[in-house]
Amino acid sequence: MTAPRTGGAAASARPSTSGDAAAGSEPESVYVRSLIRSQLRLGITYAAGFVVATALFVLAIVLSPVLDETFVFGVPLSWLLLAVGVYPLAITVAVLYARAAARNEERYRALTGAE
Repeated sequence: MTAPRTGGAAASARPSTSGDAAAGSEPESVYVRSLIRSQLRLGITYAAGFVVATALFVLAIVLSPVLDETFVFGVPLSWLLLAVGVYPLAITVAVLYARAAARNEERYRALTGAE
């Protein structure tokens, strides 16, 4: 990665933020801010849901003493469930989040008419 050039050509190539350019893009900037807020809200919701589901999974394992007494290949079953059982949950949450985020982006494209 390289640093941006500080010469005069780079400074003049930057887009201007004059009043005319900003006035033409105002509705689109509102849509973009709305999309960003929607994606942030979605991310926080799914992250909180994942934390709660993981905590409930761990709590269920802790409250089941039979799992500590059952051994598979010399390892307690509760340890195996903790080591392997969280991954399907994480993958499920990730897939659901990706689908919901794609739906949000499709709604944004439908509003702006962007292809």
